Amino acid sequence: MATPKRQDTKKLFEELSGSGKSIGVLTSGGDAQGMNGAVRAVVRMGIYVGAKVYFIHEGYQGMVDGGQNIEEASWESVSSMLQVGGTVIGSARCMEFRTHEGRLRAALNLVQHEITNLCVIGGDGSLTGANLFREEWSSLLDELRQQGLIDAAAVRKNSVLHIVGIVGSIDNDFCGTDMTIGTDSALHRIIEVVDAIGTTAQSHQRTFVLEVMGRHCGYLALVSALACGADWVFFPEMPPEDGWEEDLCHKLSGNRADKKRLNIIIVAEGAIDSHNKPISADNIKDLVVQRLGFDTRITILGHVQRGGTPSAFDRILASRMGVEAVLALLEASATTPACVVSLVGNQAVRLPLMECVQMTQEVQKAMDEKKFDEAVRLRGRSFENNLFTYRLLCSRKPDNDIPPSNFNVAVLNVGAPAAGMNAAVRSAVRVGIAEGHKMFAINDGFEGFSKGQIKEIKWGDVGGWTGQGGSLLGTKRTLPAKHAEKIAEQIRIHNINAMLVIGGFEAYLGLLELSGAREEFSEFCVPMVMVPATVSNNIPGSDLSIGADTALNAITQTCDRIKQSASGTKRRVFIIETMGGYCGYLANVGGLAAGADAVYIYEEPFDIRELQANVEHLTEKMKTSIQRGLVLRNENSNENFTTDFIYQLYSEEGKGVFDCRKNVLGHMQQGGAPSPFDRNFGTKVAAKAMQWITTKLKDTYKEGRVFANSEDSACLLGMRRRAMVFQPVAQLREETDFVHRIPKEQWWLKLRPLMKILAKYKTSFDVSDSGQLEHVTHVRPKEAAV
Repeated sequence: MATPKRQDTKKLFEELSGSGKSIGVLTSGGDAQGMNGAVRAVVRMGIYVGAKVYFIHEGYQGMVDGGQNIEEASWESVSSMLQVGGTVIGSARCMEFRTHEGRLRAALNLVQHEITNLCVIGGDGSLTGANLFREEWSSLLDELRQQGLIDAAAVRKNSVLHIVGIVGSIDNDFCGTDMTIGTDSALHRIIEVVDAIGTTAQSHQRTFVLEVMGRHCGYLALVSALACGADWVFFPEMPPEDGWEEDLCHKLSGNRADKKRLNIIIVAEGAIDSHNKPISADNIKDLVVQRLGFDTRITILGHVQRGGTPSAFDRILASRMGVEAVLALLEASATTPACVVSLVGNQAVRLPLMECVQMTQEVQKAMDEKKFDEAVRLRGRSFENNLFTYRLLCSRKPDNDIPPSNFNVAVLNVGAPAAGMNAAVRSAVRVGIAEGHKMFAINDGFEGFSKGQIKEIKWGDVGGWTGQGGSLLGTKRTLPAKHAEKIAEQIRIHNINAMLVIGGFEAYLGLLELSGAREEFSEFCVPMVMVPATVSNNIPGSDLSIGADTALNAITQTCDRIKQSASGTKRRVFIIETMGGYCGYLANVGGLAAGADAVYIYEEPFDIRELQANVEHLTEKMKTSIQRGLVLRNENSNENFTTDFIYQLYSEEGKGVFDCRKNVLGHMQQGGAPSPFDRNFGTKVAAKAMQWITTKLKDTYKEGRVFANSEDSACLLGMRRRAMVFQPVAQLREETDFVHRIPKEQWWLKLRPLMKILAKYKTSFDVSDSGQLEHVTHVRPKEAAV
C-alpha cells in the first residue's frame, strides 16, 4: 500500500500489458531450492498480464535443441510446484550454447515461438551467457534471414531480445544481491545437520569437522558458523594467518578445559591458506588428532545442501523475484540493458546484469592477488556484516587481557517467547564482555527485574544457546510502570548503567514507560535499546522481528503436510488459522510461501460478499485439474467471521465440488529450534545493539556517572528497507496503533497483491517502487599511483 505522500506518483501495473508478448523461462546451471517458486511466479504473472509464457526445458540445452523442449505453460501446469525442491523444468550444462552455431539454433527456436523476452534463472555463468546471446541477437537474426530460415517480417517482429536474470545459487556467490534463491534453504540443511551432530558429539566429547559447499564463495560456511556458534571457520575470502594451526589447537584445548564437550569446525570446500594452498577437512582432522589427540570426525554434506523442500524465505524471495522479473520485461525498451533482479535489505531492486557479473569476477581477481580484505568488501554489505559479527564473537581474549570498562549492562527478554531470542542474548553477552563490560542477565522480564532476579552472566554461560528455542532467561508480558520503584531500586543496587531489552510489543511499551518515567526516577536515565523479537512481527520501526522467520517456516511446513495428507483423495480445501494477534504478517506472508488461495487479515477488512466471491472463485478453480485449496485466516482478522464460520461457509458452498478441513496451528508457531535466518539475524542485531550501548555509555559518562535522558538514548534497533536503523521509541509513538498493537504502516501489505495474483485474483498492484534500474555501488578501486 502506498503511503499518502506518494499517492500522486502511484503507478499501477495494469498500465503494463503483456498482450502480444511471449516470455520464455528457463533454469540453468546448478539447481537450487526455490527455482520452482520463481518459475511459478513468472508463469502466473506472465499469464495474468496477457502474455504467452513458455517453459524452456533443460536450460540452454533445451533452447538449442528446440522441439518439445519449448512448451507453452498454463496456469495449472505450475500448480503444486512451490514446495518442490530443485527445478521441475530441468537444468543442464550446455557446451553447444557456448558456440556460435549453438546460439544460432537457439535464436531460430525462439523466433519460431516469437519469444523475445527471456527470464533466466541461474548463476553468473548462465546470466553471462544470456547477455552475450542478447548482444548477438541482431546479427543472429540477420544470419538466419540470409540462410532463408526466417523472413524479413520475422526479423522486424523479433528485432529486440529482452533479458532479465534471477539468481538461483545456493552459494550466494553473485554480487549485487544480499541473498540468492536457494541459499537460505541450503543453510537450513546445514544447520539441521549441525543440530543433529551436536547431540552425538556432546555424548562422546568429540570434535566435528563439517565440509560445506562453497568452492569460490564462503557465504554458507561463514553464516552457518555464525548461526551455530562454531569454534572455527575456514573459507576462501579470508584465509587464516600463518601459524593458524597453533591458534586453532589452543582454542580447542581451551574449550575442553572450560568443560565444553562439543567442538564444531566448519570448512568451505574452497578454503585456502594465505599462500593459496587448499585447507581440507582431512588436513584439519589430522592436525587435531596428532596435536591434541581429540576424537575427531568428518562430515561432508555434499549435495544434501541442494536437496529438500525450499524454506519459507526462499519461496517468498522466489515469488517476489519472479513477479519483479515479469514487470522488468514488460517495462524494457530497446535500450534497456539486461538486468538482474536482486534483494538489498528487504527491498527488490534491479541492477545491470553485467555490472554484477563484473563485480563477481573482481572478487576472484582480488583473491588471486591476495587482496582478501578487498574481496570481502566486494562481496557486499551483507557478507561484510556477517564476517564482522563473527570476528566480534570469536575473538575472545583471556578475561584478564580485557581492560574493564567499569560499566554494567543488563539483558532481559520481555513478552512472549520467540525463536532466536537466545541467539541474541548470547551475542549481546559475548560482545559486551569483549568490550570490557560486566554483563547481567535478568530472569522473567520486568517482573523478575523488580524482584531482583539478576545475576552476572559470563562468556561460557551462553555456550550452545544459538540453537535453543524459546527464552532461556525466562520472559513475561508484565510492563514496568507498576513496578517502577522496585526496578529503580534494583538498578541502584546492581549499578546498572545500560539495558538491552529483547522482546515484542510489551518490550516496546516497556521502553516507552521507562523513558517516560525518567523525570521521576533518575535511575532510568541510562542508555536503553530494544531489539524486536516476536513471531507476530508487529513492532513499529522494524520490517522484521526475530522469531518471525521460524514461525513462517512452521506455518509453511505444516501447510505442506496438511495438503499432502489429502493426496489421492477427492478435491479438498483446508482452512488454517495462524497467530499474530491483529497483525496479519504471518497469515499474509505465510500464504504467499504456502501458495494460499485466500488469506483473511485484520488490515484488509472483508465482508460476506467477499467471502462468497472467494468461495465461488475457488469452486471454479477446483473444477479444473487443481486438487487442493488453501485458505489462511489470521486469528483476530474479524470478530464475527471466525475460523469456524469460514470453515462452515466453504463446506456448505463447496458441496459436490470439494470438501473442507480446518486446522488451528496455535503455539507450534512459537516453538521449535530457530531457523538459520533467526539465529543469524538475532546474533547480528544484538551485536550491533551492544556496540550502540558502548558508544552511548562513553558519550553519557560525565562526572563519575552515566546520565542519559535525551530521546535518542532510548531507542529501538530495526530493519527499515535497506538498513538497520536506531530510532528513538518516543518518535515511534506516531507510527503506532496502540489499540491493536500494530504499526500504522506495514511494508508487507505490498506483498498482498502478489499473493492474490498468484492465486488468480484480479487486483490492483502498486509498482511505484519498481522500474528503477540502479547501479552497483561497490567498484574495485584503481591502484594508487606510486
